[in-house]
Amino acid sequence: MHVLDNVIWQALTTRHARFAEGSGGARRFVREVSPLTAFEETNSEGYTALAGLVGVGGMAALFLGTAYEAQAGWELVAGGPMLQMVCENGGAEPARSDSPETVRLGVTDSPEMMELAALTKPGPFGSRTHELGAYVGIRSQGKLVAMTGERLKVPGYTEVSAVCTHPDHTGKGYARVLMTEIMRGIRDRGEIPFLHVRRDNTRAIGVYEQLGFRTRTRPHFAVLRKT
Repeated sequence: MHVLDNVIWQALTTRHARFAEGSGGARRFVREVSPLTAFEETNSEGYTALAGLVGVGGMAALFLGTAYEAQAGWELVAGGPMLQMVCENGGAEPARSDSPETVRLGVTDSPEMMELAALTKPGPFGSRTHELGAYVGIRSQGKLVAMTGERLKVPGYTEVSAVCTHPDHTGKGYARVLMTEIMRGIRDRGEIPFLHVRRDNTRAIGVYEQLGFRTRTRPHFAVLRKT
């Protein structure tokens, strides 16, 4: 198995183990960090372990190798097809002199980061998500209008995530600037950037391909509730 297969499980049992809850065949991130959840194997034993972890009424946000197939005792709340993309084409492009100023984001910026993520919906973002890695942003008149950062980390790879721009500031190339900075930091550590994106987000996919990302696999995400 490649380290990017079942990548949430891989993260929770390696570089992000300190954020993990659970034991046996199921793990999840601490709730304030992320709702992402995983099991070791996609089979009946895996779903049993997951049920024991989340409990009746509990939620699990999973990445699956194929589309979710109905399981007794589980309700599909949301889901859809994704792409997992990897950038293995060498160093990121250099920063341009006319690029907007970027700022490092941290705990004091968390409320604004959550607000921007809630507006633009790049994926789940909690009050402690920023603890997963480096996050950078762009401010306009003091307000955070764009951000990007690191999420899942496994040996040799780091995920670029939370790529989002306020609707009033799209079309200015902010995502490209921020992704380039994050990718540079990942490569400086000798790691390879990867990301996940919905397959119907063609605009974002186009930007990612221009930055050198190529599709590796076609997983599905599923948000499940234990009934």
